[in-house]
Amino acid sequence: MSDQRPSQLIDLALQGGGAHGAFTWGVLDRLLQESWLDIEAVSGTSAGAMNAAVMVGAQATIGKDGARQALEEFWRRVSRAAAFSPLQRSPLDVLLGRWSLDHSPAYIAFDMLSRVFSPYDLAIGAPNPLLKVLAESIDFAHLATAPIKLFITATNVRTGRPRVFRNDELSSEVLLASACLPAMFQAVEIDGEAYWDGGYSGNPTMTPLVQECQSDDTILVAINPVERPGIPRSARDILNRLNEVSFNAVLLKELRMMALLRKVASSGDGEVAHWSRMRVHMIRSEMMVELGSSSKLNAEWAFLCLLRDEGRRATDAFLATHGQDLGRRSTLDIDRLLEGV
Repeated sequence: MSDQRPSQLIDLALQGGGAHGAFTWGVLDRLLQESWLDIEAVSGTSAGAMNAAVMVGAQATIGKDGARQALEEFWRRVSRAAAFSPLQRSPLDVLLGRWSLDHSPAYIAFDMLSRVFSPYDLAIGAPNPLLKVLAESIDFAHLATAPIKLFITATNVRTGRPRVFRNDELSSEVLLASACLPAMFQAVEIDGEAYWDGGYSGNPTMTPLVQECQSDDTILVAINPVERPGIPRSARDILNRLNEVSFNAVLLKELRMMALLRKVASSGDGEVAHWSRMRVHMIRSEMMVELGSSSKLNAEWAFLCLLRDEGRRATDAFLATHGQDLGRRSTLDIDRLLEGV
C-alpha cells in the first residue's frame, strides 16, 4: 500500500536523551521502510544528532536499507563501548528486571561526586569513548555533501546561545559538543569556543527547518516528557523534572511561535509565512515517561533493543493513525500552547 502512495516530503526533529535515543533509532528504522516518505532535513540534538548523522551519512551512500544497518551498527558500538563502564545496574535491579541505575553503587557515587566536583576537578585524561564510536560509524566527508540537510545544535558556554552546525561543518567533536553534559564532561572546544549539550538551547531547534526547507510537515520524535503526572518529591526526581522542563523550554517556545503565527495568518493580518503553514506531528511513547532518568546512562544491548522495538511500535501506531494526515493537516495540537499566555 505504501508503495502506491504519492511521495511526501517531511522534516524530522530529533530530541536528545542519552541511551533513550535508541527509541529514536527504532522510529527511524521504521520510517526508512516507507518508500513514500522523503526526508528533506533533520534537526537533532545530543543522541538525536548522532542518530541523524549516522542515518543521513549512510543513506547518501548506500540507501535507506544501508542507513538502517548503519544505525544498528552504531548502537552496537555504543553498547560495546559501555560494557566496561562502572555505571552498571545493581544485581537486584537485574534480578527484578529494572532498567534504571538508581541502586548502582557506582552511579550513586558518581551522582554525589558530581554535586561537589566538576569534570575539571576529576579530569583523568581519558577520551570520551563515543569519540571512537563516532569516527567508526560516520564518514564525515560523505556527510558534507549528503542531499539531506542536517542541523545539529550545541550550546555556546560563553553566550548561552545555540549554534546550529550544518552538513559541511560536522565532525565527531561537533556531535560530542551537542551531547556534552557539563556535569559529566568538560566543554568541547570548536573554533575557539566552548560548547555544552544543545538541549539547553534547542532540543531540537525547529527554526532552520522552517527557514531553510521546503517541507511543510515536521515529525518531532519526543524523548523528554513535556507533561509528567504528580509532583516530584525526592531530590533526584526534582532534579530530573527540572532538566526535562529546561530541555523542553526552547522547543515549546518555537512551537508556540508557530501557533501564534498560524492564528495571525488565519485572521487575515499580515502575510502568510512558512511558520504559519507548518504542520507538526509527534511520535512519542508512554514508556519514556515511566523510565527513570538514570536509565539514560544504561547502554546494555537488551535495553537498547527494548527501546528500539518501542520506537518501531510507536511509529507503526503513528502511521496507522496519522499517516494519511501527512501533507494535509497538523496532528499535534500546538494551539493549546497559547492558553494562559
